[in-house]
Amino acid sequence: MAPLNDPLSEACSLRCPYCGEEVEVTVELASDQPQEYVEDCPVCCRPWAVSVTHGEEDEPVVFLSRSDE
Repeated sequence: MAPLNDPLSEACSLRCPYCGEEVEVTVELASDQPQEYVEDCPVCCRPWAVSVTHGEEDEPVVFLSRSDE
């Protein structure tokens, strides 16, 4: 994950579960609680279910899945 100019966010590259294109997802770091939300793919415009948890060293762990699953 690459840091952004905002110290409370971080960007990571993942693959869209629909079209397979590499996309960038920005994760808010302000909360250490798990987060779930829906975001549209900037390439194919289909909705992802974004799930954010935190690893052992408090780094964000991000998963994308199809929102229709």
